[in-house]
Amino acid sequence: MKWLKYSGLVLGVLVLILAAVPFFVSLNDYIPRIEQEVSARLKEPVKIGGIRAAGLPLPHVTVDRITVGKAEDIRVGKVTVTPDLFTLLGPTKVIKSIEIDGLVLTQKAIDKIPAWTGTDASPREPAAVRVESIRLDDALVRLDKMSFGPFDARVKLTGAGAPEEVSIVTRDGKLKVLVKPDRSNYLIDASARGWKLPAGPAIVFDELNVKGVATLKDANLGDVRARLYGGTVSGKTTLAWQKGMQIKGSFDVNQVELRQLVPLLSPGTNASGRLNARPVFSANARDAGQIMSALRLETPFNVQNGVLYGVDISKAATSIFSKEGAKGGETRFDQLSGRLVLDRGTYRFTRLNVASGSLAADGDVTISPRQELSGRINANVKAASVTAANVPLNVSGTVQSPVLLPTAAYVAGAAACTAVLGPGLGTTIGAKIGGWTEGLFGKKEEKKK
Repeated sequence: MKWLKYSGLVLGVLVLILAAVPFFVSLNDYIPRIEQEVSARLKEPVKIGGIRAAGLPLPHVTVDRITVGKAEDIRVGKVTVTPDLFTLLGPTKVIKSIEIDGLVLTQKAIDKIPAWTGTDASPREPAAVRVESIRLDDALVRLDKMSFGPFDARVKLTGAGAPEEVSIVTRDGKLKVLVKPDRSNYLIDASARGWKLPAGPAIVFDELNVKGVATLKDANLGDVRARLYGGTVSGKTTLAWQKGMQIKGSFDVNQVELRQLVPLLSPGTNASGRLNARPVFSANARDAGQIMSALRLETPFNVQNGVLYGVDISKAATSIFSKEGAKGGETRFDQLSGRLVLDRGTYRFTRLNVASGSLAADGDVTISPRQELSGRINANVKAASVTAANVPLNVSGTVQSPVLLPTAAYVAGAAACTAVLGPGLGTTIGAKIGGWTEGLFGKKEEKKK
């Protein structure tokens, strides 16, 4: 049994030596040379905080506190490289794994990656170094007005060192992305649960599944399916990012509840109901954070069994001589339909049609980028004082405080006949005359503007 005793002693000594390596082997003297060579390759200043070697659990080298660029466009907490010692004397050195912790990547760094990894058409010699696996932990991509992450990533490589599969999972586990190379393209398969968009409106997806094909310049996401706010969305979209950020696509929206969604898309606006729509959209912006301000969207829409908060169309239409119904209240409807055009922050609602019991209304309304309201609504309310009369209402104020008032011609006609014939019949006839007068002369006033 002496051999077992001696073997244990030898093994203990080896472990002790490997554990003591970091205390006797200093690599910091190599930092200036490494910084100089990498800086020359990237044409960017590179700084390294420290380098140390260790023998356990496997021999490896750790590089701490790496920054690239004058503004630190890339920051890395540490990189751990584990080589295959038996290949160090061969023509191709094998790196078993590269582990990267605390990577922060900015927009400027992403823009420079093509130049850093650029290749020419000259024949290549066999790779001097081959990496078997790459691991990222707690990584963050920080663009101009948005960020993605933190996330973990795992890269599987083939025997030739080429990427075979890339998996990305956010640290909270809500988003998972699988990327597989396919010749010069990359197949994308992403899924999310309870995930919020990293840019634009803070829309939360109960479920999201995306499949598509990407290159280093763009992505064609031909199958997008989502469940959110009690409804579903399906469609397709394309993105490009070589020069700024471009996006276009189309979706089918079915039975999405608006109560929580509308304030995200138009702050200050409150409405409820089940939305059906078929939006077609496009945008061309400097970066992802400016997509919403550059977005152009057009869609027919239909909302069922909802409420418009902050405005009472019926009350405004029946309060001809009073401003009591001009502000506040709510309008309940069975159906609200029309067409929406969103262009660089301006919402234009046309062909509006509201139907609900005693109320029928139509018209056009515009919301400016400053949340200011303008437009005209023609309301028909089944009430004794204005039976069968169409009441033209001017829309003004803001999204937070909308104002509906009968037009001046309508009020003047109603007032004149009321004075002659008295309330009731006189008001009804005057209202009709006012509406008729408005129809004749209202358009002329608009042309003068």
